[in-house]
Amino acid sequence: MRQTLVLLHRYLGLTTAVFLIVTGLTGAIISWDHELDEWLNPHLYKTTSSGEPLASIELAERLEESLPQVQISYFELVQEPGHTQYFWVEPRIDPATGQFFAVDYNQVFVDPTSGEIVGKREWGRVWPITTETLMSFLYKLHYSFHIPEFWGTDHWGIWLLGVIALVWTVDCFVGLAVTLPRRKKSTRKPSRTWWQRWKPAWMIKAGAGRARLTFDLHRAFSLWTWALLLTIAFTAFSLNLYREVFFPLMSLVSDVTPSPLEERTPNDHSNPITPSLSFRDIAAIGENQAAQIGWQQPLNSLWYAREWGIYRAEFFDASAGHGAGGVGHKALFFDGHSGEYLGDFIPWEGTAADLFVQAQFPVHSGRILGLPGRILISIMGVVIAMLSVTGVLIWLRKRRVAVSSRVDSRSPLPSTAV
Repeated sequence: MRQTLVLLHRYLGLTTAVFLIVTGLTGAIISWDHELDEWLNPHLYKTTSSGEPLASIELAERLEESLPQVQISYFELVQEPGHTQYFWVEPRIDPATGQFFAVDYNQVFVDPTSGEIVGKREWGRVWPITTETLMSFLYKLHYSFHIPEFWGTDHWGIWLLGVIALVWTVDCFVGLAVTLPRRKKSTRKPSRTWWQRWKPAWMIKAGAGRARLTFDLHRAFSLWTWALLLTIAFTAFSLNLYREVFFPLMSLVSDVTPSPLEERTPNDHSNPITPSLSFRDIAAIGENQAAQIGWQQPLNSLWYAREWGIYRAEFFDASAGHGAGGVGHKALFFDGHSGEYLGDFIPWEGTAADLFVQAQFPVHSGRILGLPGRILISIMGVVIAMLSVTGVLIWLRKRRVAVSSRVDSRSPLPSTAV
């Protein structure tokens, strides 16, 4: 049984190694994606213009007039002094061809005072990698490996890494089992306790050679960080296969409240739904609905999910950042054609299953613990990469020894004189 587990751990680890090295190192960096992006690109984020800024919705309307090939999908209404306003955009369908307009950007940065466009970029662009695209390149690499769209979907990379995360989750348990002490053989010597026999697995032997040090680093760091490794692995699976696997499974075992996006089947990526209502219309409808249910926070962001034909209006204070523990903000959902109120989202409210589902991204990113959590996730990203590298080195060494042994066993015996 033990040998079976060792082989299983070996091949599960080799299957995931390259992916975990890349996602571990990128995860360590993108814990600070916004801060690093702003530091690398002050020309996009900072402005020195003075005066009364234009309302964000007016900026959005002006932007769509000046760039008719694109449709705004998301922007915030809160304006930070000394900063530009950025808008997420997506290409519209060209009536002449029935295909998307060819545009090389999906973010636009605007001076909120003058309304002037100060920069555009393609978030997540593969090549060329510049200071403008570096952080988004790493972010998208982390969760999708930049696998391109084909067969009508751009989710192949997301699904692949979701499967890798599921394999990794299983391997966490297999790896733990491999470290456990072997069954005791009958002996006349005083027997050590189970813990005394397991204790060496948690330690790094002082003065050990390179091979032993590599093995000890792999085993000891895996044990000391096992709970965190399992948590990161499982949340990676749940985030990447959320709609396809995680949400349906959770719905089987507990009561999960679906959002309007889960209740509506999306259109194909190449067939987006054009809304009848504008952002200005939804802002008015959303503020009225929020007042009726007694929400005090201001409307501060608008998002249109065009594959679903649904608007999401988020309500939060300007200082809220990623929301309560990284889970997001209060939100109201509206149909893009009728303006019908479809439901709401309130952080950290709902059934036990709802809370578990909501916790996946905050836990995976470390934001549930604030700044200390983000630091911890950065450290764990390096640890994950190290564990994968040491695992491969252990396998390579054993493989070389095995190959050498086979060669030696096949070598002819030296002839002797008679």
